[in-house]
Amino acid sequence: MSPTSDLPPGSDATPASDVLLSVRGLRVAFGGVEAVLGLSFDVRPREVLALVGESGAGKSLTARALLGMLPEGATSSGTVRLRGDANLAAQRGRRIALVPQDALSALSPVHPVGDQLAAAVRSVARVSRKEARARAVAALDRVGIPDAVRRARAYPHEYSGGMRQRAVIAMATINEPEVVVADEPTTALDAELQEQVLRVLAAQREAVGAALVLVTHDLGVVREHADRVLVMYAGRQVEQGPAAAVWGRPRAPYTAGLLASLPPDDGDLGGGNDGYRDHADAGAGPAGRRRGRRRLPAIPGSPPAPDALPPGCAFAPRCPLVEDRCRREEPRPWTAGDGHEVSCHRWDEVPHPATELFLEPA
Repeated sequence: MSPTSDLPPGSDATPASDVLLSVRGLRVAFGGVEAVLGLSFDVRPREVLALVGESGAGKSLTARALLGMLPEGATSSGTVRLRGDANLAAQRGRRIALVPQDALSALSPVHPVGDQLAAAVRSVARVSRKEARARAVAALDRVGIPDAVRRARAYPHEYSGGMRQRAVIAMATINEPEVVVADEPTTALDAELQEQVLRVLAAQREAVGAALVLVTHDLGVVREHADRVLVMYAGRQVEQGPAAAVWGRPRAPYTAGLLASLPPDDGDLGGGNDGYRDHADAGAGPAGRRRGRRRLPAIPGSPPAPDALPPGCAFAPRCPLVEDRCRREEPRPWTAGDGHEVSCHRWDEVPHPATELFLEPA
């Protein structure tokens, strides 16, 4: 094995001046139970960093910790700095902003959408109501809301689901923040609306030069839009690095399991997804063709609750490469390549394509 870098996870040789958002040792706890355990990563200007993992991995808690928006009863530790400034709560809405998962609940039902965007402008800038209103209309137009002048006077219930999601993107980016955190922005949208929303986010990122932290469980979205990926499991970072490196040669069995579950239409991820097909004899005729269809592997079991983490590696009970050491010792981060880090005792033994680990026996 290569020795781990002397730098903390999430750091590489990139000069500090090129780092926009720096996170070190981030931990989030509810009472005495930790739900996020020591995340460290960097985000650079115009970069898209995707946080991925199963439900309960701690992705949304991480996103909200970045903005100082944790739910009541939660506490955080570690450091989060935006160009060296650690007081991100004071910069919320100005230099860092959130696109929430549920647009309808994020918008007030009793105020027109344009008024809500104008209020966001006036919360950070001393401008007249007329100027704030003009910026609100321009923001709605920029995200593709048709007839923005009229729609600015409409209420959220008069918007479609896709339009509401565009509206909260307009609200998040109206003050041209340096970092936009998008928490599952395409959840509950159909495929066409998902693509529209992601195009809007990409256009906004280019327009204002912002970085994007994208929280999602949709690996197809990650493949199309992410520059870097951070894979989370049970509150810990399992693997992170350039998207092409993580997808092309996953080094953590958990990452391999996630990639193995992708349907064939998502392409050849993880170095050979197109090869995972039913091992039964295809035979001839319709029955044979049915047996020859691709069978999606699945990670056995389910993630542990934060208050019931096993000793050692949290993924050990579900891992096909588990050995005694995995059950005793928590793995430390190893350098698997340029900017590619993995926390696994047996990372250098993971086969390629790694998704073969989760094929059912013939």
